[in-house]
Amino acid sequence: MTGNRPRAGQDWDAEGYARHAGFVSELGAAVLDLLAPAPDEAILDLGCGDGALTLRIAATGARVTGLEPDPSMAARARARGLSVLEQDAHDPFGSACYDAIFSNAALHWMRDPARVLRHARAALRPGGRLIAEQGGFGNVAAVVTALNASLEAAGHPVPPLPWDFPTPAAQRARLEAAGFAVESIALIPRPTPLPTGMAGWLETFGAPFMPGLDPAARASVAADTERRLTHLRDETGTWHADYVRLRFKALAA
Repeated sequence: MTGNRPRAGQDWDAEGYARHAGFVSELGAAVLDLLAPAPDEAILDLGCGDGALTLRIAATGARVTGLEPDPSMAARARARGLSVLEQDAHDPFGSACYDAIFSNAALHWMRDPARVLRHARAALRPGGRLIAEQGGFGNVAAVVTALNASLEAAGHPVPPLPWDFPTPAAQRARLEAAGFAVESIALIPRPTPLPTGMAGWLETFGAPFMPGLDPAARASVAADTERRLTHLRDETGTWHADYVRLRFKALAA
């Protein structure tokens, strides 16, 4: 916890994220199309990260603001010329001030999703829309299983899953409880090539599984995890992560 805000145990480095996980924003075109931003709309990018997708929203003529709690990510987004609220989404972020809220690959990091969705509903004008894509049920299941097995084999504790990967039914219930009418929601399997391999993915996203481990222990667990996952490397030697995304559109009722 940070104050009264739950945390997933992840600290970010904007440069490392761009190198190892730039594919996250590159693969956001479909959810951006679902947003369909219009000129002069007020749009919040919830969990905007380094602002790569936020900038594409701004290019449509929308008045876009990013929300990002990590200082290094927020600084990178501001360096792109974007306006950023540097705060946690578990705290309120507006009252009836946005026509749309957009979120890509961020909601699964938020440890009290019902609370975040209530804040999103409060920040939207009546009839406003929430367009989001996040990890869904089964996301990176093979990677997590291998990582947990490696931790256990080395005698390290196996932590609870640090992410929220809901089923469509579970997320629909949360959205409706927060005051949304769900227009569409679906799981989308998306095996995803990893530009810097499984090692780069584990370096970027594996920290919540290894709190308290020294660098040598982390490196050993990562190497053993990679050894267990060779079936995720294709005939060209490219590693893939077994991503499953949950994409939805909900309207402020």
